[in-house]
Amino acid sequence: MRPNVLVRTLVGATAVAGLAAGGLATAGTSFAAPQPAAASQSVTVKAVNNLGLTTTQAKHWQCWLDGWGFDPGTIDGKLGTDSWKAAQRFFNHYHEYVNGPLVVDGVVGRETIKALQHWLGVDIDGIAGSQTRAAFADFNNTNYC
Repeated sequence: MRPNVLVRTLVGATAVAGLAAGGLATAGTSFAAPQPAAASQSVTVKAVNNLGLTTTQAKHWQCWLDGWGFDPGTIDGKLGTDSWKAAQRFFNHYHEYVNGPLVVDGVVGRETIKALQHWLGVDIDGIAGSQTRAAFADFNNTNYC
């Protein structure tokens, strides 16, 4: 009977080790803070947010901002943090905001979208919908570089 006890002990220890290893493999995700569902956010924060513009149109926007003295960083057709900070500074300078000056953080949130909508002369709802995207694209069809 002694060998059966030893076998059961080894099998049990192996099972526990396997469970522990599996738990450790997923610990990084299982213990991570829950992330908000994308559907609950009206605007998704991205490293690059071209709001539907092509790379060429985004370059035009960056050149336009730069031409008005608001440095968008590298003119590369990728509207990242520096480009949106430049746009936020522009909107603040020319009072194109809706609910008071924008926080210049490079994040394309509701207030930045509202400022863009105000400046574009479209319905202001803080959501970059089809009307906003079309007007933004139309403006940036002109080459400002």
